[in-house]
Amino acid sequence: MVDIDKILKEGRGLILAYNHGFELGPTVFNDHSVDPSWVLDLADSGYFSGFVCHKGVAAKYYDPKVNKVPLILKLNSRTAYHKKEEPYAYQNCSVDEAIKLGAVAVGYTIYIGSEYEQEMIKEFSKIEEEAHKKGISVVVWMYPMGSHIKNDTEKDILAYAARLAMELNADAVMIKYTGDPNSFEWVVKNASKTKVFVIGGPRMDTAYQLTVSAKDMIKTGAAGVAIGRNIWQSKYPREIARQLAEIIYGQ
Repeated sequence: MVDIDKILKEGRGLILAYNHGFELGPTVFNDHSVDPSWVLDLADSGYFSGFVCHKGVAAKYYDPKVNKVPLILKLNSRTAYHKKEEPYAYQNCSVDEAIKLGAVAVGYTIYIGSEYEQEMIKEFSKIEEEAHKKGISVVVWMYPMGSHIKNDTEKDILAYAARLAMELNADAVMIKYTGDPNSFEWVVKNASKTKVFVIGGPRMDTAYQLTVSAKDMIKTGAAGVAIGRNIWQSKYPREIARQLAEIIYGQ
């Protein structure tokens, strides 16, 4: 039995995401956040239950003997140059390499609705089987995207994506928010025993917006939040992390 609790605290989680350099490019960084060591130090503050990155960041900056925050290694991605095409995220890291780098979980993106979704589902299924055999958790990012998707935050579309994550035997699913707790409850119910993390999304103007949103998300039964730019682009990242941790962990 794989222990998903390694990326949770008391059944809930606050994940610091730092996979943006690969997927969005350097324009998302400032003078602080461009340095992985600075972001990893923030991840080790005690507020986060997990840290997401690609293998290069982990290989060069993450030390499982030193860093306290559990590592979730992303195994596939795509660059920002292919946004106008049917989305397809290629695998660039193996389960074995992730384990050697100290990961307690591996992550994979599936673009539901893409013309290539079956290829990603097939690849994910092999990763899921191997990772679980080797005793580590599997997290899937479910992005409804492509020519078949008209609204990527529509309740039934996100509920379908969450259900697929559970049917594919993911331990946790990273998914967008519908925008209100009433509709998002249906998304969480469809995920069943697969833990639901809400993806942080675009930059918000104030910490108040973040905390209000986090409260609503937790009320739906979501396990927590995966957030990146709204933390490490902030003027006061540790204070925002502290406020979010209080809400999510109920401290």
